[in-house]
Amino acid sequence: MKKEDCYFLGRITRRHGLQGNVILKLDTDQPEFYANLASVFIEINGLLVPFFIEKRSWSKYDALNLFFKNSTETLVNQILGKEVYLPLSTLPKLTGKQFYYHEVIGFEILDENQESCGVIQSINDQTAQHYFLLKLGETEIIIPIIKDWILAIDRENKKISMQLPEGLLDVFLVPSKKDE
Repeated sequence: MKKEDCYFLGRITRRHGLQGNVILKLDTDQPEFYANLASVFIEINGLLVPFFIEKRSWSKYDALNLFFKNSTETLVNQILGKEVYLPLSTLPKLTGKQFYYHEVIGFEILDENQESCGVIQSINDQTAQHYFLLKLGETEIIIPIIKDWILAIDRENKKISMQLPEGLLDVFLVPSKKDE
């Protein structure tokens, strides 16, 4: 399994008890979707290694207490702090204006007049307000991801239509008087 064929699920944060259990802190808005996990991939030394779950229970709302098949003390020590992944194929298909961040990389953003605002290069989800990082020619443009601004998503043609506030693009495209 290649990392580009997977999505980040969470991280093994600590051990739980003395029986070889670990806590998987989930990085998701819908942890209940992962209540019946049978296996995961854990990144060890740059490789995704499959681990099969023998027992699972909820530790907290967004954390699973896991016991892996053939778990040993050495294995537990090796996976502490490691990132956990699942194949992209396990994600349910989204429709309408819903999307996964990884699926819209390379999509073009169009304003309400169908004029290009740029192509999504990446998405920053490390701040309170998530945003698209676009490239329009040589200019980098930042557009906040606000659901009410999204008019439509055309997955076939890789385009997202948005209703942007007046002047937002001018911040990036029109030189300020200080710059002159």
